[in-house]
Parts: sequence; C-alpha cells; structure tokens
Amino acid sequence: MSAVPKCPFSEDKLPLIIISHGRTGSFLGHHDTAETLADNGFIVAALNHPGDNARDVSRTDDLSVWIERPNDVKRLIDFLTGASEFSADIAQARIGFFGFSRGAYTGLALIGADADWAATTTYCQQSTWKVCPQVLRRDFSATPLVHDPRIKAAVLADPPAQLFSAKSLASINVPVQLWASEYGGDGVALRHVATIHEALRTQQDYRIVANAGHFAFLTPCPAEMSARVPEICLDATGFDRPAFHKLFNAAVVDFLRATLGRSTE
Repeated sequence: MSAVPKCPFSEDKLPLIIISHGRTGSFLGHHDTAETLADNGFIVAALNHPGDNARDVSRTDDLSVWIERPNDVKRLIDFLTGASEFSADIAQARIGFFGFSRGAYTGLALIGADADWAATTTYCQQSTWKVCPQVLRRDFSATPLVHDPRIKAAVLADPPAQLFSAKSLASINVPVQLWASEYGGDGVALRHVATIHEALRTQQDYRIVANAGHFAFLTPCPAEMSARVPEICLDATGFDRPAFHKLFNAAVVDFLRATLGRSTE
C-alpha cells in the first residue's frame, strides 16, 4: 500500500472509522477501503481480533470470540479518543464502523443487537456450527453483548446472524449500509443477510452484489496471494473484483459522509 508517514490532516476534527475483519482475517484485509476512506478525510483504524486472526487462530472456533469481539472494538475506540496521539484530531460525535463477515456481526452487536440465546439454542439443536456444543451446554454469560453508542453509522458486509433474532436486531437505531453477496460463503448465505435486512427497523441502504461470493468484499489479491490462497482470492467467472471495489469503496465513502455529517465540535 502507498502511505505517507505523519501526513498532516486536512482539517482540525475528522470522523473516525473502525474496521473489523472476518474469521481468521487481518487488519490489512480491507486496506483498499481504508485507504479510500483516509483519502477522503476520515481517520481509519483497523485491528486484529485476539485469538481470531491470520496470525493467531487459537480461539477461532470458540464461543468466547463471538462474545469478546465487540469489546475489542470498544477498547480501541476508548484508546483512540482518549490516550492516543490522535485523540485531539477525532470528531468524537462522528464515529462510524465498517465490518465484514464476523466483523459485520461485531458491528451489529456494537450498534445495539443482543444475543438471543434462546433462539440460538433452538438453532443449535439442528446445526453443526462449531460453537453449538458450547451453546447447548450454556457455556455463556447472560450479560448482554457490549454496545457502543458512540458509533453513529455502520457499513456491514455479509454478516452472519446465528446469535441474533428479529427481536434483538429491531433495537438498532443507527443508519446501516448492508451488503450481501449473491453466492455467499464461509457459512454466510444471501438468505441470512436478507433476514437481517428484514429485521432492521432503522435507516438502511441494502445492496446485493450480483455474481459475487463472500470474499469479494476483501481487498483484491496480488498474483502471489491468489496462487497461495485461491479460496479467498478467486471470484466467479465474469466478476471483476478490482472494478467492483471502485464502486464499493465509493459507496461506502458516500454513505458514511451522508450519515456522519459535519462536525459540531
């Protein structure tokens, strides 16, 4: 990627966007989207979720990851708006979120959705989802998932919805741009995202990407990476990921500009 160290900011107070990756992903997995946001006047921060990232998969299939992910993001926002060197440059009333797959699940929790353990238990009685044995043993706390009301808008791409119900999703009240791939993948299907779309009662921009698989939302892969991990790099015949990302990134910028507005700080 191309970047300038210590690049001066274009104005005094800029909106902050947090990026959350999917299962075993990386803070680099959406770097083209991050760069586009940064080029358009946003401060962008991405993180690796502990125990569920490309360098550490120790808890990828553990229920604790699903419960702790929202708190990972809250701690990052706490740091950025508090002790970090960027805190004075952040418009703290203009914080947004971008998440893909489990990262999109993370966003749903942060903006108000709680786990519906009764519905999830019923789901797990007929599912091979890897965390279902823990769910059926009730190996979880009844404490609600962490929410963060500082997040004022969210872009969510192909979120899984096993822990949520229509009732728990209906409590969300911030604008959402919801993306779905036509073909899905990695446990997420178009019908799952459509269920989320139907349950949300907030301002919503819902988009289905034709001929796209789940991993189409990841940054286009260089040739070496495509050869090494074709399962996340290669798309359906006729789908042009670089061309799609130009449109996708522009739509993300437009949505976050429109929903986060101008700073009053």
